[in-house]
Amino acid sequence: MSHALSPSRPAPKVGFVSLGCPKALTDSELILTQLSAEGYQTSKTFQGADLVIVNTCGFIDDAVKESLDTIGEALAENGRVIVTGCLGAKSGADGGNLVRQMHPSVLAVTGPHATQEVMDAVHHNLPKPHDPFVDLVPNTFGVAGIKLTPRHYAYLKISEGCNHRCTFCIIPSMRGDLVSRAIGDVLNEARALFEGGVKELLVISQDTSAYGVDVKYRTGFWDGKPVKTRMLELCQALGEIAEPFGAWVRLHYVYPYPSVDEVIPLMATGKVLPYLDVPLQHSHPDVLKRMKRPASGEKNLERILRWREACPEVVIRSTFIAGFPGETEEEFSYLLDFLREAKIDRAGCFAYSPVDGAAANEIPGMLPTEVREDRRMRFMAVAEAVSAAKLRERIGATMQVLVDSAPGVGKKGGVGRTYADAPEIDGAVRLLPPEKISKTLKVGEFTKARIVGTEGHDLVAMPI
Repeated sequence: MSHALSPSRPAPKVGFVSLGCPKALTDSELILTQLSAEGYQTSKTFQGADLVIVNTCGFIDDAVKESLDTIGEALAENGRVIVTGCLGAKSGADGGNLVRQMHPSVLAVTGPHATQEVMDAVHHNLPKPHDPFVDLVPNTFGVAGIKLTPRHYAYLKISEGCNHRCTFCIIPSMRGDLVSRAIGDVLNEARALFEGGVKELLVISQDTSAYGVDVKYRTGFWDGKPVKTRMLELCQALGEIAEPFGAWVRLHYVYPYPSVDEVIPLMATGKVLPYLDVPLQHSHPDVLKRMKRPASGEKNLERILRWREACPEVVIRSTFIAGFPGETEEEFSYLLDFLREAKIDRAGCFAYSPVDGAAANEIPGMLPTEVREDRRMRFMAVAEAVSAAKLRERIGATMQVLVDSAPGVGKKGGVGRTYADAPEIDGAVRLLPPEKISKTLKVGEFTKARIVGTEGHDLVAMPI
């Protein structure tokens, strides 16, 4: 009995749209890996697909609107749509599923991190082209599967969900409590990515510092050696795996717990990049209390100053909320003072926006929209001044730059990033045409460059 696919039967095509944060992107990568393994092809257009999968975001109003609009567009152009992601877990005004209320004709709706449920819906609506005995195994990155990022960097998700109950956030209601991945699986994926040519690994989760809390930091195994399921041991192991490849390891979504202090020496020695993405949200103790955030503002400032003492090169990026319910002008001024004193290298800011289902909606003292927006603009003016001053300190330094773009092997220059710049959220380095004719630039490789100036959030550098 032959299990071969009939050459006359073309492989079914699936259109795919991935919206939202890097954590949603890794969910998309898992689904696409499974689709590829089972012999489905992907379509670049809605019209050319047999069905479309939309991976949605449901965190803030703009993201909800974008997701609903995209579903509507896919339905209009294709008609057969499966919805997954955070918006899929969201309830409407009457308690029913929001997506089904707005778009009743969708084929199926799942929440986030639901690869098997999505595949079940695909199988039901577009049967598998391959027999399970001869399913293809994607070999793009071996066990790491398919990636949607450029080939030289990739996201590594170490856990799903979150144990915090911040009043402005509904992520736990969509993604559940913290569930840490087995450390052996995480390290196997990391190694496969480095072996596949990845030069920068971006570690992500809802709460990276809490990795392993749910399993009481139990000891796992990797390559026959015991390794604790804990952030410190994870970082040590990732640094060791990355070293022979000369690759970077970058940490995202790191809450400022005392345990993070142990990772700073690894940054000082270069095992992991001296870069911390710390979602602080505010600095005033009373606002943090209303937000139900872990750690108080004063401790955060002390901790950041200690981190800088132990590792002067450390770069801190963070996000903040201006105009949270009940925020006084005095509390907001306190936040601006914190920003100046902590010298946050890269700071983003949202004007507070009510999110359906968030506890913060019940907190008294909702501020007028224009006050919230005014505070966001004032915050960004201070943040940009602090960031610009920090960037100017780089002028004259020689830095390692990872090349993201280099038309014509960089003869006319290119674009890259230093250790201080995460892709898509921070600044970049504009690389000038090299002075030496023999000097070339190649995407996904490192070059040394001398910083010669700044442009807004970016650096200007001469490759050497």
